[in-house]
Amino acid sequence: IEGALGDTSDVSYIYMDTKLNLAGGPKKAALAFAKFTELKPDGVITADDNAQSMFVLPYLIGKTDIPIMFCGVNATPDKYGYPALNVSGILERGHVRQTIAYLQQLDPKIESISFVTHDGPSGRALKNQVEVESQNYTATIKGFHLVKTGDQLRALGKRLQFETDAIFIDSLEGIEDSTGRGTTNKDALRILMDAFQGPVVGANRYHVEQGALTALVKTGEEQGRTAAEMLLSAMQGTPIAALPITHNHRGRRVINVATMRNLQMRPRPIDLRGAALVNTQD
Repeated sequence: IEGALGDTSDVSYIYMDTKLNLAGGPKKAALAFAKFTELKPDGVITADDNAQSMFVLPYLIGKTDIPIMFCGVNATPDKYGYPALNVSGILERGHVRQTIAYLQQLDPKIESISFVTHDGPSGRALKNQVEVESQNYTATIKGFHLVKTGDQLRALGKRLQFETDAIFIDSLEGIEDSTGRGTTNKDALRILMDAFQGPVVGANRYHVEQGALTALVKTGEEQGRTAAEMLLSAMQGTPIAALPITHNHRGRRVINVATMRNLQMRPRPIDLRGAALVNTQD
């Protein structure tokens, strides 16, 4: 965002950490609105779905005419009534088709894939994306599984061992352990990979750094820069109608070298060209 805005001396950031504490989200949104009222900004960028549902919809839509641009939104824009008279932005879409194709490039024996993710807003948004796109995938889809508990995840991984060649994950953050507490993505991924011995690929770089084989990752830089450039255009007089909602296009290949070796995969050197090579982080 800063790279696109240039002079950021008048830029303020309001951070709403609601990922693991959704119950506290509305209170934090109220604090954000108090800061918004104090600053009286000329434009706003809102990142992620929680910022739309908890901040933009209750506090800004229909109450201000300043331009608002979003990024990091996984749901379909109509969920929030976008585009609105003063709202546009960039949707976040996982590079699912491209990741599957790259996995098959690394291992041509892969013919089928299943999807596993936490039963939450991001997981359900990915499910919607897969339902729309799957006819263009190069692997057979064996199912989309929204999981709530670690026990369900473990049992699912053991069953999928006999049903699918590979698994595609989105965030597993928040899957409950035996005490009902939300686990980290890393701990949940470990449960899945202990149960399923085939390739697991992800949607984000941290999935690969935590043990998944590979991902064609979406970049926050692309989304932040696009939202900032759209906001600057709007603040300089471009009508919102002339700034249509877009989505991310660019991705970066990331491969976990340790996982690749554990799977006894020997890709061609050309398959690794341009990829970031990482090892599992402790």
